[in-house]
Amino acid sequence: MSIEVHSLTKTFGTQVAVDHINFSVGKGEIVGFLGPNGAGKSTTMKMITGYLLPDEGNISICGLDVLRQPIESRRKIGYLPESNPLYYDMYVKEFLSFIGGIYRVDQRMKKVEEVIEQTGLGEEQSKKIGQLSKGYKQRVGLAHALIHDPEVLILDEPISGLDPNQLVEIRDLILEIGRSKTVLFSTHIMQEVEAICDRVIIINKGKIVADDLIDKLQRPSGDKEILQILLDRPLSIDAFRQINGLNAINSLDPAVFVLEFDPSQDIRPALFEMVKRMDRKILEMTVVHEGVEEVFRKLTEDNRSS
Repeated sequence: MSIEVHSLTKTFGTQVAVDHINFSVGKGEIVGFLGPNGAGKSTTMKMITGYLLPDEGNISICGLDVLRQPIESRRKIGYLPESNPLYYDMYVKEFLSFIGGIYRVDQRMKKVEEVIEQTGLGEEQSKKIGQLSKGYKQRVGLAHALIHDPEVLILDEPISGLDPNQLVEIRDLILEIGRSKTVLFSTHIMQEVEAICDRVIIINKGKIVADDLIDKLQRPSGDKEILQILLDRPLSIDAFRQINGLNAINSLDPAVFVLEFDPSQDIRPALFEMVKRMDRKILEMTVVHEGVEEVFRKLTEDNRSS
């Protein structure tokens, strides 16, 4: 495993920020690390990267113990913190060369050229960092994290505050990076989680409340099922009211309907019969799944109220 976290705990005074959490991330995975503000995301990331010491627990990066082998393990990590600290008075190429020197990168200028091309900074490389847009500053932060060719990338809110075009560009860059590296990143933009991640870990009040593949999280709610159907011709919504077991009906269009029902009752035979009787055909039938945002909201709200 590229990242292994076991019984990780951190307290600040009487507040338990991270409470005995366990998870692992394999090579080549892109994992979203989600949670409400104050849930423990950034604290966990800072402990993984060695910027904070845990009170209890163990962390290993590519088999290296973060506490016992801090220098060796940090060489395996590229870290983009939420604050993205940069030297605004330095030029892009100058800054990356400086960072490469800190990491003692072999053939430093060649590597600088490579990460500039990889992150799309070519036209901006001769500008001062302070002159760049938010999107390009994020690219510089990513180039900083990549300059020493780490095996693991830890990205804390890498797409926060970007405009839609910048967001797509950074998303595509993370996907490209994720083909050869392990990526753990946090964000509050759930659409990006669904677009980028293989898997999601949700933390709330310092505890892991979900850890699963995106496809498994995006499932129908346990107490209801939802079908969306497309008919070949419009039909009155009243025609559906004769079907026993329907809890709710919504018309998105004269020929598109969303039907909510109890999963213990299979309404499909009655639905097919009604549609046939009304001289219509079902062109498409889709099970509507919950999005990650809905799953996130339910898990974190339930946890807050307990």
